[in-house]
Amino acid sequence: MTRPFLPAGKLPSALLRRLLTSLPKGRRDPTVLVGPGIGLDAAAIRLGSHRLVLKTDPITFLAEDLGLYALTINANDLATMGARPRWFLATLLFPAGLTSAPDVSRLFSQLAMACRRLQVTLCGGHTEITDAVTRPVIVGCLLGDCPKGRLITTAGAQVGDVLLLTKGIPIEAVSILGRVRSRDLRRRYSARFVARCRNFLENPGISIARDAQIALAAGGVHAMHDPTEGGLSAALYELADAAGVGVLVEHRAIRILPEGARLCADFGLDPLGAVASGALLISADPRFERRILGRLADAGVAAARIGTVGPARQGCQLRAVDGRVRPIPRFAVDEIARLFATDHGRAGAG
Repeated sequence: MTRPFLPAGKLPSALLRRLLTSLPKGRRDPTVLVGPGIGLDAAAIRLGSHRLVLKTDPITFLAEDLGLYALTINANDLATMGARPRWFLATLLFPAGLTSAPDVSRLFSQLAMACRRLQVTLCGGHTEITDAVTRPVIVGCLLGDCPKGRLITTAGAQVGDVLLLTKGIPIEAVSILGRVRSRDLRRRYSARFVARCRNFLENPGISIARDAQIALAAGGVHAMHDPTEGGLSAALYELADAAGVGVLVEHRAIRILPEGARLCADFGLDPLGAVASGALLISADPRFERRILGRLADAGVAAARIGTVGPARQGCQLRAVDGRVRPIPRFAVDEIARLFATDHGRAGAG
């Protein structure tokens, strides 16, 4: 009897939890303030009066603008913990037989530009041509610092908090489709529409660093989370899991950007389960809701209350437009990953 293969994307939460709980239970290093856990965005280590925050993440969906994506995605997770990105290491893997010197130079130029933009120092890494990959892959490791007392984690969400969402969803999914499926999109849509989708990388943008800084400065923020792979649905479940709480979300309050709604409808995707970097999920004291939303609006960042945090026994619930309350849908894999897997299946059939 053959064992079933795992789907592409993040490990199932149940499997990851089992793996994490099986780690050796030796003496814990007291300087490790935040270690591995479901829904925790990065690690944090005590260094004197500051906190060193560390994050590693790969970029696997794309072969274009890898440098900017890699740095931004890693910086997002530092931003959700109140940290400032400082030092970046990158492992660059290029496919054997398909890579030229200009290809490598182009990615290095992208990394240099992204580092200048975010005021981050590229301080190390590794570059390799290998037959283990079929397209360029970059694995980033970003380190940042955070003053004592400012560090927050996804586990900080509290019963009674309001849930706020900036910009809308699914920004990164639109950007990825605009790049990976650009030829297909040009057959379906106007050139202007396709260009707008490709530019989602910059406008509204997949970075949430500014959103996080504004929210933190307004006060009352207990937790923030970046809805990456698995989309807003995964982010809500991860926040609830990390904090030991439940959530109730209003479907009508979730802003689905017009380009995202159109692409998801045409490709048969659910926007709740599509990679959504660029939106920031905030759990905050309701007394600070108006101030946070006001500060974001003043900065030109759209944001809205989408739900509330309740006790864990409530679970993760979604109130539909018709008023019925159901569990927030779960997705075995990110909707973009599912679409690409279907493409590969079709390519291999026959």
